[in-house]
Amino acid sequence: MPLTRKAYRAAILHSIADPAIVGIEASYEYFEDGLLVIDNGQISAVGHASDLLPTLAADIEVTHYQDALITPGLIDTHIHLPQTGMVGAYGEQLLDWLNTYTFPCESQFADKAHADEVADIFIKELLRNGTTTALVFGSVHPQSVNSFFEAAEKLDLRMIAGKVMMDRNAPDYLTDTAESGYQESKALIERWHGKGRLHYAVTPRFAPTSTPEQLALAGQLLGEYPDLYMQTHISENKQEVEWVKELFPERKGYLDVYDHYKLLGERSVFAHGVHLCDDECARLAQTGSAVAFCPTSNFFLGSGLFNLPMAEKHKLNVGLGTDVGGGTSFSLLQTLNEAYKVMQLQGARLSPFKSLYLATLGGARALRLEDKIGTLRPGTDADFLVLDYNATPLLSYRLKQANDIAERLFVLMTLGDDRTVLQTYAAGQLVHQR
Repeated sequence: MPLTRKAYRAAILHSIADPAIVGIEASYEYFEDGLLVIDNGQISAVGHASDLLPTLAADIEVTHYQDALITPGLIDTHIHLPQTGMVGAYGEQLLDWLNTYTFPCESQFADKAHADEVADIFIKELLRNGTTTALVFGSVHPQSVNSFFEAAEKLDLRMIAGKVMMDRNAPDYLTDTAESGYQESKALIERWHGKGRLHYAVTPRFAPTSTPEQLALAGQLLGEYPDLYMQTHISENKQEVEWVKELFPERKGYLDVYDHYKLLGERSVFAHGVHLCDDECARLAQTGSAVAFCPTSNFFLGSGLFNLPMAEKHKLNVGLGTDVGGGTSFSLLQTLNEAYKVMQLQGARLSPFKSLYLATLGGARALRLEDKIGTLRPGTDADFLVLDYNATPLLSYRLKQANDIAERLFVLMTLGDDRTVLQTYAAGQLVHQR
């Protein structure tokens, strides 16, 4: 195959470490006039344009963006594909919201045409918002995952998804059995896991909707295949936490249910974690598990405030999640806008560089993919964005008042949304153009 080399010139910014560990100044690289060089879908060089331009052959195409910022593609560590059609549904907290809106909406995914249509809309929406990798819940129907992976494979996206396992405490039309959930998941793993840039996640919805038998089989799947992911929910809502205590009186707490069934591990991501305690954070960190911080959802459903400082104290991996349709936007920029407010309400600060980390390298580390995505380091996949400083009149005016990249970055995260994303690239290919 002939080498296809391209270069992109603009301001360039990426995270290289967690600011909570190394301090803000050592956590990022910024090139005011930068150059990103791509060879066959991978990043081969990043740095100052003045250093790299002389190294390029005369016939290399260089795309030059004015008033723009190149960043790594954004990473969403918790989102529900089947809830796309009910995003922004009125008036309920978690458990009533599931019964009133979510379950009826998810019932439609037995139909292939419906699943195909929503998968197409969903992926376009992710890419429009600059999300190049997501950890995705399907519905209980295998078709939801097949449709999603078929659409993702066409664009060579790095995506992770799984069929929901749910064999109790849900409507009859939306449950599997412990055995059918295991067998259907196994068939999807055999078909998709490790194919191209696709990965499979074993997906028990949450402890209340799985019997002990189903949770045991979910743990068994993780033991049978290397590098599988596991995704579920934890401690999102106080009523839900109490329900888990009633359903599993023999366990020490919510996390202990998952721990007992061998669901904690380096590729396990627990969504929300709003009401985790210190000991649970310590145990998650000890097992290499991660938490998905979903601020728009936690506000919208009245669930509470995620304690990021406690997670940082335990060096627990944290990614960011939009949680659509519990959350109200596919935009991780808007999600960071809300994350900042969550911290403000707890008397803490969220620096723009920590926000960048959560949406990129932090998410990659939560997914154990930091060698492939989340930064612009040479040797990683060329998943990146071009953010437009003039996307809206207000953004353009406000950025002219910004004194440095820290202020510019913060303004992008408070005033930015899907309109800010000029272009999205995956594996070096243009997959979205505004």
